[in-house]
Amino acid sequence: MSLRIGILGAARIAPAALIKPASSVSPVSVTAVAARSRDRAQAFATRHGIPRVFAGYDELLADPDIDAVYNPLPNGLHGRWTLAALAAGKHVLCEKPFTANAAEAREVAQAAAASDRVVMEAFHYRYHPLALRVEEIVASGELGSLQRVETALCFPLPKFSDIRYDYDLAGGATMDAGCYAVHMARVFGGETPSVVSASAKLRSPRIDRAMTAELRFPSGHTGRIQCSMWSSSLLKLSAKVIGSRGSIRVLNPVAPQAYHRVSVRVGDARRTEKFPRRASYAYQLEAFAAAVLEGAPVKTSAADAVETMTVIDEIYRAAGLPPREPS
Repeated sequence: MSLRIGILGAARIAPAALIKPASSVSPVSVTAVAARSRDRAQAFATRHGIPRVFAGYDELLADPDIDAVYNPLPNGLHGRWTLAALAAGKHVLCEKPFTANAAEAREVAQAAAASDRVVMEAFHYRYHPLALRVEEIVASGELGSLQRVETALCFPLPKFSDIRYDYDLAGGATMDAGCYAVHMARVFGGETPSVVSASAKLRSPRIDRAMTAELRFPSGHTGRIQCSMWSSSLLKLSAKVIGSRGSIRVLNPVAPQAYHRVSVRVGDARRTEKFPRRASYAYQLEAFAAAVLEGAPVKTSAADAVETMTVIDEIYRAAGLPPREPS
């Protein structure tokens, strides 16, 4: 059995997120790419050894020799083209954030549930042994009852013409970096939280360059997410889970391929756990292939994405900003 994947858009993330890991995940082959112009698609295909080129996304979706699509389009286009791919009978690996807002996520989730296709949101960190181990430690009760979860993803993006600062394409720090922080808070906190408060630093009237939000989980523990694309916190990738008996600190929880480490403290005892440096994108692609070819469960399903987008919408509203809209 094989899984033939086409790429919607000649996106910069595609080589690391799909093309390179596909070379080591044997059931998967990247067979086609489409872009808004055929020349751009051809240049991308030539550079990355992709055999087939389409001048438009609809043409790629209509091809019966393509089993699934990878959707790395701008945020505001994720929902529209995931729905189109489902209507064409394709499985979908969609980059995060899943859609522009929660309402659109619910629409896609309903379409996914009504189909027999796999729809996976590309939170690659979720499939890495590090995330699975943190989840395991929290669930074991070793830390005692949960008290607080803090997650952060901050990186510098001083190119303000980048589409990630474009409201019309559903941009903003909470969408691009914050979706990771929100998702990690949900996973490591074990529940979907509500938003207590949020504070944004603005690049323009509707675009956040940084965001901090306080959270409360249904079971009573609290949380905080921090994210930025331009702020005094130039680079911060971390997660912390605090319980009544101990805590976990995670270094580089979402970096695709880096020095990953989990530090656990329980009472006076401390230990550090390290993990393989294999790219999290490879684990993600293996999980996608297993879901499509073997019916394996998906951890980052469309239904899961609805929860994340609901929190993101709440953060924007709490900060006095509008939720994003589809392009």
